Amino acid sequence: MNKLLWSPSANEIENTQAWGFMQEVNQEFETKLTNFHELYQWSCEFPESFWDLFWKYSSIIAERKPTEALKNGDDFLGSEWFPDARLNFAKNLLSDSSDNPAIVFWAEDKQKSSLSHLELYSQVARLSFWLKQNGIKKGDRVAGFLPNMPETVISMLATASLGAVWTSCSPDFGVQGVLDRFGQVEPKVFICVDGYYYNGKEFSCLEKNQKIVSQLPTVENILLVRFVNNSSEFLDLSQSFFFDEIVSESTNPDIEFESVAFNDPLYILFSSGTTGVPKCIVHGVGGTLIQHKKEHMLHCDIKDGDRVFFFSTCGWMMWNWLLSSLASGATLMLYDGSPFLNDNDNILFDFAEQENFNFMGVSAKYLDTARKKELFPIETHNLESLKMILSTGSALSVDCFDYVYQKIKPEVCLSSISGGTDIVSCFVLGSPMLPVYRGELQTRGLGLSVEVWNDKGESVIDQKGELVCTKTFPSKPTGFWNDYDGEKYRQSYFDRYPNIWCHGDFVSLNLIGGMVFYGRSDTTLNRGGVRIGTAEIYRQVEKLTEVLESIVVEQNWQDDIRVVLFVKLKDGMQLVDDLKRRIVTQIRSNTSPRHVPDVIIQVSDIPKTKSGKIVELAVQKAIHNLPIDNKTALDNPEVMQEYYQLCSGPNSLL
Repeated sequence: MNKLLWSPSANEIENTQAWGFMQEVNQEFETKLTNFHELYQWSCEFPESFWDLFWKYSSIIAERKPTEALKNGDDFLGSEWFPDARLNFAKNLLSDSSDNPAIVFWAEDKQKSSLSHLELYSQVARLSFWLKQNGIKKGDRVAGFLPNMPETVISMLATASLGAVWTSCSPDFGVQGVLDRFGQVEPKVFICVDGYYYNGKEFSCLEKNQKIVSQLPTVENILLVRFVNNSSEFLDLSQSFFFDEIVSESTNPDIEFESVAFNDPLYILFSSGTTGVPKCIVHGVGGTLIQHKKEHMLHCDIKDGDRVFFFSTCGWMMWNWLLSSLASGATLMLYDGSPFLNDNDNILFDFAEQENFNFMGVSAKYLDTARKKELFPIETHNLESLKMILSTGSALSVDCFDYVYQKIKPEVCLSSISGGTDIVSCFVLGSPMLPVYRGELQTRGLGLSVEVWNDKGESVIDQKGELVCTKTFPSKPTGFWNDYDGEKYRQSYFDRYPNIWCHGDFVSLNLIGGMVFYGRSDTTLNRGGVRIGTAEIYRQVEKLTEVLESIVVEQNWQDDIRVVLFVKLKDGMQLVDDLKRRIVTQIRSNTSPRHVPDVIIQVSDIPKTKSGKIVELAVQKAIHNLPIDNKTALDNPEVMQEYYQLCSGPNSLL
């Protein structure tokens, strides 16, 4: 067993909402559950009872309460949770109309602002009214090309209040990256920003906005958020309006919340496989709400008035996760910009101290960078109010576990969590009822029958294998956009094990429920918690005339992950520095900075199957010096020796 780093007291355990919920279970079902592990096992054995009781415990607001929890429960894909319920997502997040703070916002050190719950409600109401007046109705798509700012929250809530569908990208995405996403979902309204701050600099978005809108023929109205300046310049965009003028109207309309079905669409999030444009994953109203409330209340113990922070952009599902904490009475702590400013590496810890964070969520990469920068907030900052630190995006190294407890705060629950865009939530989480062991995620998510299976499809303990979920759950996607026969959905998660969700993570599970992650088992890149399809990179790289083919994979590197791009060039050409710079610029300009590889290497050829498909998994195994199981499937198996040599021997480049 790994080293124990933190353990809650008996009093702390009994003051959690999870403990209170467990007593409700014992009373309702005459059980004798005594700890979190027993609660987890019960929730998996009786998922319908668990989710039905949690609906009541969490006080979900619904116009029509459910009469049954689950329909067709034995069919993962065909199952329907709470099929007769009617509710509105935004109504659940806007139930507080007090003067208490709802949002506190920092744009680096450039701008700071806050909104009360009453102010938030009022601005959502005005924007909702405007959207409705301009034809937005249930099922229509509204797209945001915005920073992580209050206006983005207002836009999402106004959209959801009408039963419309929200989708978003952060403004660091390039034009093509945005079009690859929004072009598929055909939004009627485009909400954008004039610019944003990053590392102390201003970046204009006006030209990008114009290029994007010109290629989105479904857009009928454009809203511009004036952020970096108050200019009225709009670069000749027709049907355009200023966001601030709409939400500051003197009228005070009430919100007419549109009641929708539990499984009606709320969000379209974007993930990618290895071919084609990003997949558009549709998440339902009720599944998102009840799953997020469960994670916030029972796994984080977020209570009314708690201040919750997660470092994110609105292009990552953790943004959606953060926003839902409004339904548990939280105050959202929003930050946009660089987590390490040129003149202040401690900006996030400054934010945490000055605004009294109770929950601080960051990526594993952030913690590792803070450790390497020798930031020691235990010596420089008062973080007395901080109860939980959350980490996700990649596996948290053991060094970072030690760093948190030695250099940030000894008495804190460190919850390393993991899930993804696919479920807009987590399969593996933390709990303030459980101890923290070095290098381990604390527990599987309540109500989620998560197991580890070997290659034979057998459930295993203390062995590496695939993370699977054996029973349906409310936050499974309602489908993929435009995937009319559901084939893309089925192929993404159910191809390997019929009727079993296979998530693509390589993990191990111990007897006490702790889990260790070893990386992705598929070929999708995972950069800072954002899944990146390799095809997005290929499309840009291979636009350069010098590049014939390319292949990109992840490599385990110094307790983290880096992205390695291999390129095959035209005969006689060399990968000189100028070409490397142009490859980087091409990728960064047309996708996002996250897509830029850490290493670029020239190779003589790209391995392919006999049908011509490039094989990322073979390359990934080779650069980790692992055997390739089926070389006979390759059309050019001899080339693999070159990749093995890249990671060993005198000519090693990796």
